[in-house]
Amino acid sequence: MHYKDYYKTLGVARTATQDEIKRAYRRLARKYHPDVSKEPNAETRFKEVNEANEVLHDPEKRAAYDALGNNWRAGQDFRPPPGSAYRDFEFNSNENTEFSDFFSSIFGRAFRGETGGARQRRGEDKTIKFAIDLEDAYKGATRQLTVESSGGAGPGKQKSKTLNVRIPPGVTQGRQIRLAGQGSPGTGGGPAGDLYLEIELKPHRHFTVEGREIQLRLPIAPWEAALGAQITVPTLGGTVSLKIPAGSQSGKKLRLKGRGLPGSPPGDEMVLLEIVTPAATTEAAKAIYRDMAERLQFNPRAELGL
Repeated sequence: MHYKDYYKTLGVARTATQDEIKRAYRRLARKYHPDVSKEPNAETRFKEVNEANEVLHDPEKRAAYDALGNNWRAGQDFRPPPGSAYRDFEFNSNENTEFSDFFSSIFGRAFRGETGGARQRRGEDKTIKFAIDLEDAYKGATRQLTVESSGGAGPGKQKSKTLNVRIPPGVTQGRQIRLAGQGSPGTGGGPAGDLYLEIELKPHRHFTVEGREIQLRLPIAPWEAALGAQITVPTLGGTVSLKIPAGSQSGKKLRLKGRGLPGSPPGDEMVLLEIVTPAATTEAAKAIYRDMAERLQFNPRAELGL
């Protein structure tokens, strides 16, 4: 039999993320679907793409495939290492799917449905939203999550279970945390699917978030903007001192490097200055403004020719 380079089939690097693999598969599946494609050998290519995705979209199967090493080339004569298949992975595709001999030599006969008894099926994966505080995304935390699990058919079979979820420091909006075996139960003795928690960052009273970067709108007084100042500002790691340059205007951005969400590299905190004008609610305050108007002779609309 010949070695199959599943990464080459999908046109992705061996370091591709799960999102990159998913996008590549969807693009190629649309391109070669036999019902719509006019490409030569569309049906064959469609099967190859499905087989590659069956391996690479699942972390366990991908790890078993990667264990073969990266010295093989597509089409090269292949003999399974002693002890293959590495394990009998459970079937998780349409039962009419046909896989190659190369595939079966690695992943075992369970993919062919040859289990000798009832067909084993791995349970479906589930994805749910998981809302967390921005502080937990910054520091990392362990939080409890209660989910409903199916105890079987019929009324009253729904059960709840509480899971401990470890949130890694630096987790970002939309990232998924995988809880192995916490998805839908399998059938015929097959393993349960996985539960994926899609991170949602709760709104924060001070910060907005974009990727690993956080943003802060910082109110400052007119004299702080005009003369410059040293101001204490909040960050996710505590307060720090920030220098406001003299002559600053509203909308000016100042960067606190590395004060965003942790990572490689960590994000920054962007501080957006917002000049707040004191209200003239007393005669003394009104007098100060009249004096400024007379002494400064300032026209903020001069650039508009007004």
